[in-house]
Amino acid sequence: MNLPAVDKAPGTPSARLKLTEIFLSLQGESTLVGWPTVFVRLTGCPLRCQYCDTAYAFHGGEWHQLDQVLEQVASHGVRHVCVTGGEPLAQKGCLPLLSALCDAGYVVSLETSGAIDISMVDPRVIRVVDIKTPGSAEVARNRWDNLALLNERDQIKFVLCSREDYDWAKGILEQYSLPARCAVLFSPSHGQVSPTELADWIVADRLPIRMQMQLHKILWGNTPGR
Repeated sequence: MNLPAVDKAPGTPSARLKLTEIFLSLQGESTLVGWPTVFVRLTGCPLRCQYCDTAYAFHGGEWHQLDQVLEQVASHGVRHVCVTGGEPLAQKGCLPLLSALCDAGYVVSLETSGAIDISMVDPRVIRVVDIKTPGSAEVARNRWDNLALLNERDQIKFVLCSREDYDWAKGILEQYSLPARCAVLFSPSHGQVSPTELADWIVADRLPIRMQMQLHKILWGNTPGR
């Protein structure tokens, strides 16, 4: 297999990024689920969703130069890279990081809360954008302008905390014609909605969406860095 080059491409801009961790695992979410993937987890997030499972990334972290991040990613020897957080777009260095990863030949995905403008993200990146439900406690932070920017490469994710969240999400699907724009993913919030219950709702309503479970949690539980 031909892997991307280790060295940064000529002209790659310099940037500093505050990182919580870089690790290799299987992608546990999105339509890329199952691929061996390097996760670059940036530190910090302006949101406080009540179900957040990465609160350890809110604070701390260490500063890295962009070329250092590229070297660490390349050392793992896989093609897929996911930039996540926290909220990665809260750092200015995220945009040049995404472009540099694309330039190096990786399949790059971005996990973002949907609260920050995605218009400047490199078009080669697969944008996995949350829509925060009422049950998340952060519904007011949704940046609805982002939805008009989505294309067939992108994905929308709803984490559902209740039947009320599910019905609300169905209304958003229709209002914004989301299934016609991109892949739509419904996930049950752990301990709040049972996967079987959510599956039954989706089948009964014949929704044109995909249900997803968090594969990494099924395999390894809530272990950080997996």
